Amino acid sequence: MTHRTDLPPVARADTEAVSRQLGREARGVAEVAHRCPCGEPDVVRTHPRLPDGTPFPTSYYATCPRLTAALSTLETQGVMRSMAERLATDRDLATRYAGAHDDYLRRRSQLGDVPEIAGVSAGGMPSRVKCLHVLVAHSLGAGPGVNPLGDEALAMLEPWWERNPCSARAGAPLDAPSGSREDA
Repeated sequence: MTHRTDLPPVARADTEAVSRQLGREARGVAEVAHRCPCGEPDVVRTHPRLPDGTPFPTSYYATCPRLTAALSTLETQGVMRSMAERLATDRDLATRYAGAHDDYLRRRSQLGDVPEIAGVSAGGMPSRVKCLHVLVAHSLGAGPGVNPLGDEALAMLEPWWERNPCSARAGAPLDAPSGSREDA
């Protein structure tokens, strides 16, 4: 599998910012998909195969530690459970969520084809709600109206960047604690 070669290279400052946010080297970053209002990347698109050859279905990945912490709080408050309950009974929501799954697969295929993850999107799509981080990252990266549950979760968040902007950490060393997730 080869990666798309027509994408402009990701700016070194952006990969360094993402690495700081994650607390480790960023892997497989294809592009910055969204920027926090403070100017730092908060969502990246990753290649569907990481540099070490590992298939990676999570194409849209939230990197900002403040965003990921806010989403983790929503998850602990039972938001995913209530969304899943609605998904099981609301046909319109289920249809729109299935459309989000199709969109996710289409956009990931633009970055390359990995047979091992064919048909597998992320976040539980199209039939479950498994990870708000992925759903919101998809909403931020693809834009409003594409992922209905990602849009809902995003609307529930307070402005995570206002109290202490991500850019305030711009000079933080790579090994500084970030509070972000470890799976990208």
